[in-house]
Amino acid sequence: MELTLLGTGAGRPSKLRNVTSMALRLPTPSSSVWLFDAGEGTQHKLLDTPIKLNRIDRIFITHLHGDHVFGLPGLLSTRAYDGGVDPVTIYGPPGLQKMVDTLFELSGSHIAYDIHYVETVEGILFDDGQFRVEAAALEHRVPCFGYRVVEHDRPGRLDVGKLQDAQVPAGPLYGRLKAGNDIELPDGRKVCAKDVMGPSIRGRIVTILGDTKPCEGAVKLAHDADLLVHEATFGAGLEEKAEAYGHSTTLQAAEIAKQAGAHKLVMTHFSSRYELADANRLADEARTIFPATDAASDGDVFAIPCRS
Repeated sequence: MELTLLGTGAGRPSKLRNVTSMALRLPTPSSSVWLFDAGEGTQHKLLDTPIKLNRIDRIFITHLHGDHVFGLPGLLSTRAYDGGVDPVTIYGPPGLQKMVDTLFELSGSHIAYDIHYVETVEGILFDDGQFRVEAAALEHRVPCFGYRVVEHDRPGRLDVGKLQDAQVPAGPLYGRLKAGNDIELPDGRKVCAKDVMGPSIRGRIVTILGDTKPCEGAVKLAHDADLLVHEATFGAGLEEKAEAYGHSTTLQAAEIAKQAGAHKLVMTHFSSRYELADANRLADEARTIFPATDAASDGDVFAIPCRS
């Protein structure tokens, strides 16, 4: 499970940073890719990664500002040429479907696969048994949401030593125990799954926020997150400017991570006033409050390991 930052700039693309987009690669058995935001040039940035458009089956849009959504129509159109024939589900604020459908209609574009739109609302958006996705409203200049991806806990490993001691023959019975089912052996003895399984493997949590001022919705979504992606458009000392434009500073992002008890903070959405060489300074500002902080650059990949 890993997150690739495709664009880490704010407002407009630059030679150093593209506008916002990121891709979350899920573990087996799904091995799907979920895209979060799709600023202009997102499909070009994907060409620099191993990620294939046909692996993207869910797209989550935080809000309708152009630096987060103008790359979506082109990406959807190209997806069909990249072997994308399976349906894709797109989550986003009101007006997203109208925007995309209007552009396709006026340009005469034909999409040869099904696109399902789901209007984002606060609460649980879906739960497929492996992952649950929750949304909450943030505070920006237009309706904006953040997303919390929660992996369900998984059964622990079978203790082969205990199985051998109990003289459980290898084969289908192992599979039934792994699935959490108790079994009965030919001699009448019963073996309970809980007695031969290790501790459950705790699911991971990834929180991806759209543009926002510090707010309760951000803290709620980021609670206990293994990885929190938070915008940091401005550096420390520019809190008034951040407030005026509905954004956050490095220190404010760090405060949210600290309040939420997150485990790692990745800052993104940096103003074009900052050079790549400023990244270390911006990260150091946040680390005075939340030490486990990185300032992301385009192309950075962050692994989300399982919790022990």
